[in-house]
Amino acid sequence: MAQYQTFDLIQEIMRNDGSRYFELGNIYMNGVAERCALDGYIKEVRIMQLNIPHSTAVRKYEQYINDHYEFPSLKPDHWEEWDKPAGPIADAYHEILRANHIQ
Repeated sequence: MAQYQTFDLIQEIMRNDGSRYFELGNIYMNGVAERCALDGYIKEVRIMQLNIPHSTAVRKYEQYINDHYEFPSLKPDHWEEWDKPAGPIADAYHEILRANHIQ
């Protein structure tokens, strides 16, 4: 199981129903997402932005995720979509996407 994760990329995740969303991650989490796509837990993953700046918003979102979720092994048995609760966490998430020209 992975320990504290630092985020440095943004990925686009396509759910099995065809809908898409963006998520922060790193190469480790991208590997997990690729494995999940191969195993059919999600349809597809695509890296949208590499080496994102480690801004205050990234640190806030990263801390929230690390505090509330356990990171899967490289042999996952499901895909877990992270919640983005309204307020400071959702604001940080949307600021990251805006700053990286994703939304």
